[in-house]
Amino acid sequence: MILTGNPRIYQAPVLDYNGTMFVLSPCAAGCGRPAISGANTCSIHAADSRKEAERIGAGITGQEQIKDLSACGLCFEDMDFSHRKFFGCNFSGASFSMCLFTKTRMRMLFFDFCTFKNCDFSGSDLEFLSFAGSSISDCTFEGSNLIHINYGGSVITETTFNNSDLYNSRFINADLARTDFINCNLKRVYFIKTIQKDVSFKASNTEEAIFEIGE
Repeated sequence: MILTGNPRIYQAPVLDYNGTMFVLSPCAAGCGRPAISGANTCSIHAADSRKEAERIGAGITGQEQIKDLSACGLCFEDMDFSHRKFFGCNFSGASFSMCLFTKTRMRMLFFDFCTFKNCDFSGSDLEFLSFAGSSISDCTFEGSNLIHINYGGSVITETTFNNSDLYNSRFINADLARTDFINCNLKRVYFIKTIQKDVSFKASNTEEAIFEIGE
């Protein structure tokens, strides 16, 4: 997807997820955290959280469409989740290192307070996701649709969003360093109270973004 200084006119998305959302079964240990899908405990009280991550990872890679998954707090490393369709899943507090999400389709996912290192989301179609409070470093979202995404309070470093459509996304109170938004659609993107260091908006429509309260 190349925008080349003339970002496309955004049209409201059709939200095509009609599932029940993930079921938050409580951890059997009574800690109040959600249990991992297919287990009765959370990641903290699992007998072997690494094996649980491997089980969940294998389940994802073994099917094209993933719905209503709860995988909070698990650690995923060097896994290929590309070309998958995710709907209504909860990964809050999880960590991802060297994972591929290229050309994925995601709707209504929670990645709050996650850690992403050297992960690739390029060419993806993402809508209604939350990365609030997450740490994102050395990652790419290049050439993606990133519609209605919440990056509020996140720390984002050495990451590229180049050639992407970020319509109506939020970076409120985020910390951005050495990160590029080159040739992006920034219409109705909120950068209020962000900390920016070595951030490039070259060839993007920054005049349609919101950097101050009251704009």
